[in-house]
Amino acid sequence: MEKTSTDAFPFTMNSSEKQETICIFGTGDFGRSLALKMLQCGYSIVFGSRNPQKSSLLPNGAEVLSYSEAARKSDIIIIAVHREHYGFLTELTEVLKGKTLVDISNNLKINQYPESNAEYLAQLVPGAHVVKAFNTISAWALQSGALDANRQVFVCGNDSKAKQRVMDIVRTLGLTPLDQGSLMAAKEIENYPLQLFPMWKFPFYLSAFLCVFFFFYCVIRDVIYPYVNSGKDSTFRMAISIPNRVFPIAALTLLALVYLPGVIAAILQLYRGTKYRRFPDWLDHWMLCRKQLGLVALGFASLHVLYTLVIPIRYYVRWTMKNRTITQATAKREDPFSTSTAWLSDSYVALGILGFFLFVLLGITSLPSVSNTVNWREFRFVQSKLGYLTLILCTAHTMVYGGKRFLSPSSLIWYLPSAYVIALIIPCIVLVIKFVLVLPCIDKTLTRIRQGWERNAKPTLNGERYLKQSSVHLDSEL
Repeated sequence: MEKTSTDAFPFTMNSSEKQETICIFGTGDFGRSLALKMLQCGYSIVFGSRNPQKSSLLPNGAEVLSYSEAARKSDIIIIAVHREHYGFLTELTEVLKGKTLVDISNNLKINQYPESNAEYLAQLVPGAHVVKAFNTISAWALQSGALDANRQVFVCGNDSKAKQRVMDIVRTLGLTPLDQGSLMAAKEIENYPLQLFPMWKFPFYLSAFLCVFFFFYCVIRDVIYPYVNSGKDSTFRMAISIPNRVFPIAALTLLALVYLPGVIAAILQLYRGTKYRRFPDWLDHWMLCRKQLGLVALGFASLHVLYTLVIPIRYYVRWTMKNRTITQATAKREDPFSTSTAWLSDSYVALGILGFFLFVLLGITSLPSVSNTVNWREFRFVQSKLGYLTLILCTAHTMVYGGKRFLSPSSLIWYLPSAYVIALIIPCIVLVIKFVLVLPCIDKTLTRIRQGWERNAKPTLNGERYLKQSSVHLDSEL
């Protein structure tokens, strides 16, 4: 096979400057992409290969030698081979002694081996300084230009000097190094690329459950009941009408669930009389997922807006309006204007618009690019104060939608209330509890607890209090 090459030109160093040489073991896709990026940034690259003569598709300017020859030319060696091929390194123990080995490998599944690949490498070559890095960056990202989260490179190692040298290389490549500590963190770093939306699983499963439950609930009321009661076919409602009921219900419920763990945490702190005790694991995990819950809720709210906008062009709506107009014209009658109905209709729409506007504002401020530009107090004001205002507006929007039919017995079908009545349960509970918590007598005690006061503190000989391990989570008011 004829050897081909890719041209590379240094971006950050002048040709007159002395270039540091970096060795890469392995000529696969990632090794070639990393070498090309390093060549563009002014480094001198030497590849170590078991078959130097057969290596192809390497960047122009990179030298290809045997493993031992390449290792002698650099103090930093990037191991771009899979763990199962690490065996050849034992033959190079003397050559690699005192050198920095950068392990970039990943596994096929989480916790595939008892120890991390980096720790296994350190056992094979005990005289080298092993650093874990670059495993969260893809070859495609290196070639196309890493953006946002793709810029982050987790780095860990036991030797601080070796780790610092690797972090300097990461910065030179235009990436962002994140020091994760000792080599013990390598296992977590290796598991990170294998996780598929770890913080989104609970919000996705919960939203899927809500959608399925309320969809079938509405089908029973709006499709099955008319067919059983009068033989009327209303299956067409499953395309737009029922989803347009399910989506706002899911959005309101998820928004309430964003703030429910905060009030539960406040109740626990009041009950315990201290903030220096861990919350239950389920509550900790719930609080860490609040951002994702809010974004999923915003997605459902947006779908509700889109579905509502297409209502006038639906065939069923146009058919109903046309027949109603013909019937009224034939009977020479008109519906009298109702001021109360107009107020309810306009209030319903106005509350929905304001609620959705604040909903979008909450979603925008939760983005890292926006939240990083505001201080903690500003972020807390938007996410907490405006967040509760959003919940109030959306809850009122749902209540006004019910209007006079809200708790009317005529709205019951097979003793089942309307779906929006069920959707109001959790939001109303959250708002009522929050109203109680902001009462001056309770809020004062809760504030003191969050400032470090304990109801049953045990003084030491020095007059200090025993502090129990606190839970690591976001502020419970959010």
